[in-house]
Amino acid sequence: MTIPCIICQSSLTKPLYPGILKCLNCSHVFSNSQLSEEQLYEIYSKKYFFSGEYGDYTANKAALQINFRHHFNILKKFAQPLRHRHLLEIGCAYGFFLDVAKKYFDTAQGIDIANSGIIYAREQLGLDVINGNFLKYDFSGHKFDVVCMWDTIEHLREPHLYLEKINNHMENGALIAITTGDIESFNARMRRDRWRLIHPPTHLHYFSRRTLARLLDNYGFEIIYNRYCGFYRSIDNIAYRTLALNKRNPSAYSLLRKYGLTKINFYLNLFDIMYIIARKH
Repeated sequence: MTIPCIICQSSLTKPLYPGILKCLNCSHVFSNSQLSEEQLYEIYSKKYFFSGEYGDYTANKAALQINFRHHFNILKKFAQPLRHRHLLEIGCAYGFFLDVAKKYFDTAQGIDIANSGIIYAREQLGLDVINGNFLKYDFSGHKFDVVCMWDTIEHLREPHLYLEKINNHMENGALIAITTGDIESFNARMRRDRWRLIHPPTHLHYFSRRTLARLLDNYGFEIIYNRYCGFYRSIDNIAYRTLALNKRNPSAYSLLRKYGLTKINFYLNLFDIMYIIARKH
């Protein structure tokens, strides 16, 4: 089955890596995976956050919230002129960003298909969150001033439909904030199929600055901020992915945890993660 490009609708592609295609017209890179909605729900079960690439998502809360505070401090510089300041986070997971941002906005709401995260965000953090599919959820006539997708857009089967719906729930001047990997960054080009963000079927779309700008423009958004962003990482997460994931060296990982070495956080910027803010025009 031929999969048309979500950016230019061309069906002309070539294999780039195993399971990954590249559009010959606009150069967008995407997975040829055709997972059903039920399969996606199964992937993002509690297991994803506690034995998948994160190891223990809640144990990394401190490092994750440092990153979210950094994202938020940049975002609020552009959000200040907005009058009502209603925020929606798509892919809110366990609510760690909403917990940082909620005091600044009149309303801060999140939505995610991961039920375990929604339960935690609602019961532990007292957040206004929805367990459901954004494309199917009825927001009625509600308008949002800011919509955030932190490391989310690459997971979506149909990100173009998300942008179309987001546009429909915004007035001119509203903002969308996105972080995602840059497939054309130096690190991605050097690492090729060994780049750490190449892992279908969880990552389905691999944007570059050019292709993401074109997709946003297709749905009425103009980029006003575009930088590479670094992240604070916990030693625990790095050690888990390096030693414990796929049972590489679990005893070494256990030893690091035993002596408390995994509690350290450090900053890393490989200049391959884009932080983009765009305004509806």
